[in-house]
Amino acid sequence: MDAVIDKLEQITSLVEDARSMPLSASCVVNRTELLRLINELRLLLPKSLEKAKDVLDDRAGVVEEGRAEAARIIEQAVQDRAVMLSQVVVIQEAEAEAARIQDEARTSADSMRVEVEDYVDGKLANFEVVLGKTLSAVERGRSKLAGRHELDALREPAEDPDELPLPG
Repeated sequence: MDAVIDKLEQITSLVEDARSMPLSASCVVNRTELLRLINELRLLLPKSLEKAKDVLDDRAGVVEEGRAEAARIIEQAVQDRAVMLSQVVVIQEAEAEAARIQDEARTSADSMRVEVEDYVDGKLANFEVVLGKTLSAVERGRSKLAGRHELDALREPAEDPDELPLPG
């Protein structure tokens, strides 16, 4: 390609340096030299055209490879996106299930707490009744014991003969 450009520059230089005709845009060029340069240019062009065609073909191949690679990258991105979305869905489902289980556990714990409190309250109420009865029995027993002491005091012989014990 450089050789073609070089030949074109030589032809341009030959025309620019040519002697101009007075009062005209025409010039006098060495025909032999100009034809020689054009012939050399003609010989170079097929090679340059072939190289240019190869470059264009190669460019088309490179562009096609680029497109194929871009399509592959896009396909991989779509697959990766699908995997990520499925993972997000799994995570969301797991979080929802965990929240549901926590709610069930709280509800169950609240229910169990109420049941336990009711059970304990019932047992304490029964214990209170038993204790009340026991306390009453203790009070009656103490009262009886206290009454016996009074009776014993009445039954003991008095030191003073004037004091008579009361009949029992």
